[in-house]
Amino acid sequence: MSDDPAQLAHRVAYLDLLRAQGRAARTAGLVASLVGVLILVVGRFRLGGAIWLLWTGVVVIGFGWSCFVYALVRRLAWMRAHPYDPNAPSAPNAPQGRLG
Repeated sequence: MSDDPAQLAHRVAYLDLLRAQGRAARTAGLVASLVGVLILVVGRFRLGGAIWLLWTGVVVIGFGWSCFVYALVRRLAWMRAHPYDPNAPSAPNAPQGRLG
């Protein structure tokens, strides 16, 4: 590890971009999973186990997990396409936010 502030700032910026990949898909997956569990609970305990509502909850949870997997694959692909290079020059006019 280096104590050079410029290199540390470059590494932090890279990690921020990496963490930003698939953030919307991860959030949608979390919300979908929570909604699916809520549908399962309501279907089971409030509506007497209506089978169509239970299957709907399972499908929504499956959709949420597929969003998680999509975000993971997208992040991995971005990381392989843009490996961290400590010797790369930092571009002051580089676009901020989601790349790719």
